[in-house]
Amino acid sequence: MSFSSGSRALIVSVSSFYPDVELSARPGTVRDTQKLHRALCSRGFSTRILNDPDAEEIHEAFKSESEQAADGCFVGVISSHGEEGLVFGADGRPVQLSEIYSYFGGPKMAAKNKLFLIQACRGHLLDDGVEIETDSVGCEDSGLSECASVPPNTVVMYATAPGYGAFMNRMGSIFLQTFCKLLEDGGAEMEVTCLLTRISHHIAHHFSARGGELEGKKEMPCIISRLTTDFYPFIDCGKNRSFRLLATELLDRPYSIRKNSIS
Repeated sequence: MSFSSGSRALIVSVSSFYPDVELSARPGTVRDTQKLHRALCSRGFSTRILNDPDAEEIHEAFKSESEQAADGCFVGVISSHGEEGLVFGADGRPVQLSEIYSYFGGPKMAAKNKLFLIQACRGHLLDDGVEIETDSVGCEDSGLSECASVPPNTVVMYATAPGYGAFMNRMGSIFLQTFCKLLEDGGAEMEVTCLLTRISHHIAHHFSARGGELEGKKEMPCIISRLTTDFYPFIDCGKNRSFRLLATELLDRPYSIRKNSIS
């Protein structure tokens, strides 16, 4: 059963490109979109889906959302082919993510909490899963303008690290499918940065691609946060908040992975 939260969501989903565009179809996108729509609507979001828009339509959709007041928060999802700092519309034209984020620094949405999920490649490197120790994930010089464009009260999660590819198969992307699974299994009760960290944990430790040259390759999501307060975008205020589900236990079961392709 859904409830009304006063929050809005926009899902931009590019699965097919114009015939003259040399970008491959993304058959798993439809399944991602269906699961996202169900997960967000069940959490009270007024959810709009934009299928196979061109670059101008993507800009117009996010600009329109940024100019509307929201009682709750905003969630924006973009799934397409991409490179570092950009995604592609169905017409093959690039959309700079820094421009999308900057729209939400205006008077209507600057003070509202916002979450962006980006399912797209950020380069052509493949992750072999080398383990390192680090205190934090920062922005490379090439991505500084993109980081600077993220407005206050916003968190962005990318499917993969700068320079690397993101994976998808016909059953969907490991990133968005894991996000939906956690929400459906009780992770909606979590503060958003904890939720996203648990998603990263599961993908990093339990996902390996299969098929040809991709065999054994890994994916590591990346988070940029400019939040200044705790943010609970998916909690149902009508439920008993004493119930808390440990996300590590929810997601501590490896998926049965199909052969993968680069998103």
